[in-house]
Amino acid sequence: MTLVMDSGRAASDAARAMNSGEREATNEGADARDSDWRSGLKGLRVAFAGGGTGGHIAPGRHLLEHVGAELEEVLWFCTGRPVEERAFDGLARARRVALDLEPASGGAPSLARLALRTAPSVLRARRELLRARSEVLLGLGGFTTLPAVLAARLLGIPVALLEINAAPGRATRRLAPLAARTFHAWRSTLPSGEPSARDLWTGPPLPPRLIGVERTPASLARARAALGFAPELPLLVVLGGSQGAGALNEFVASQAPLLLRGAQVLHQTGPGRSAEAASTRVGYRAVEFLTDVPAVLAAATAVLCRGGASTLAEVAAARCPAWVVPYPHHADRHQERNARALGQGVVILDQARLDAHCAHELLQQLTAASPRALEERSAALARALPLDAAARIWRELGRLRARAS
Repeated sequence: MTLVMDSGRAASDAARAMNSGEREATNEGADARDSDWRSGLKGLRVAFAGGGTGGHIAPGRHLLEHVGAELEEVLWFCTGRPVEERAFDGLARARRVALDLEPASGGAPSLARLALRTAPSVLRARRELLRARSEVLLGLGGFTTLPAVLAARLLGIPVALLEINAAPGRATRRLAPLAARTFHAWRSTLPSGEPSARDLWTGPPLPPRLIGVERTPASLARARAALGFAPELPLLVVLGGSQGAGALNEFVASQAPLLLRGAQVLHQTGPGRSAEAASTRVGYRAVEFLTDVPAVLAAATAVLCRGGASTLAEVAAARCPAWVVPYPHHADRHQERNARALGQGVVILDQARLDAHCAHELLQQLTAASPRALEERSAALARALPLDAAARIWRELGRLRARAS
């Protein structure tokens, strides 16, 4: 198999032009260079709704990392699933309320359960919104968004939605008419293809530590040493998402002897999946969950990952070249669309082609004497996304609060 770089059009030159001051505002009336967006947040009582997977939680976490004492109250509607505990770890400032929509075993609720549990969940969400005196609600995706949005609308609380994927999810499609604003991480989900007063292209919220991060041979070596890896050897980081990816785990476990011939591997297996890791070897480390993704990406020569939107946003912000293996069984193939939105910054791999030949070519690119291909992909990622999504989204949430008061 030959790893052919995806030839799709690079997503955007937005980040570079925005940072140089040459780019026009992407959304009407939302100047990303305006430095006073925090002033509109003073005393804000905000509610988030999203959970079930790390991908519905990470964007909200990233938003909260950009603000501090400006917020008065943070209420977060979630599912209460065990997988959320790691994603919420350390987020003490948000008061979580679980809405009983999803079955205890996890997964999507049936239509019958959704019909049965929506009304009680709306009433619970309404009580909690009143208790918190929430002034604006942001839906992050997942089934908890539905009752939270309905409850907010019943109370006259402004609603905004964040569409984090490059293919619009059900929550966005169904609830957009009820929202005063919909924030789009990718241009491809804008209904008319262009921003409007209600549909704003913001890019995905990013952790502050990933914005403007240094990426040089010296910085990579320092970051690898800080993680306990050999600074002089390339590091492949394998990310399976918040729940891990069986296909990636199987590939790494079977191909680790080959990949470790000149490279090192940091392998995130997913919670409860340590048994799927490769056997212990020099230069190989397996962990179930990564608590400091920015530090890991700062050390990574390249990443092998699924195509979750939050993962790819972090990869792009860190300008870390990636081989992306989209989950093949989503009906809308949104992971593949997420990857294609990063243009030439990533290589898309078919899961069925994860074999020894693939491992050999990964190793060749990781250990190449002239890393030109990886450097070109890193440069493409630097142009792929706006880096100020958090400021744009918070500014609009502050404006919604002001207009409703």
